[in-house]
Amino acid sequence: MNAGPAADIERAEIDDRVGGGAMTSASCDELVGTTVSTAALTLTEAHLVAWASLTGDWLPIHTDREFAARSGFGERVVHGPCTLAMTLGLSTRTTLIDDERTVAWLGLNELRAVAPVMIGDTIRAQVTVAHARPSHQENQHVVTLDYIVTNQRGEKVMTFSNVLLVADAPPGD
Repeated sequence: MNAGPAADIERAEIDDRVGGGAMTSASCDELVGTTVSTAALTLTEAHLVAWASLTGDWLPIHTDREFAARSGFGERVVHGPCTLAMTLGLSTRTTLIDDERTVAWLGLNELRAVAPVMIGDTIRAQVTVAHARPSHQENQHVVTLDYIVTNQRGEKVMTFSNVLLVADAPPGD
């Protein structure tokens, strides 16, 4: 009996420099250069169908087994934005993303899908604190996280930078 996608998730490996604590503005500068690994997630047909349903992207390269078999890929390809979204979700479970201090998502930079992700591939990401600077808003920082997403064979499949606005302290402190 399959326990579902949750059974495919492995525990995240955290770099010792993070020390198990979440990124705070006091530690932003200290954490520049720190890298953590996300948990792993095996992308299934259920992920692909849910993404196609959510977005309306039913292109045959993703959803038509026969069409995809005749393509250059030879099989169905997981939507690139689905891979991105799943990776961002995995990173929220690391110590670099603080659910109480993250104020806003500011955007992505340098997004590249460098290799296809197929149904059944397992992805994980190395997330590095690339840059942190004080925001124009008092008591907040702009933090840039660089992502390298790999599959189960260690092949790079996606890279991007994620930019967040992080508060110095949680609300109410």
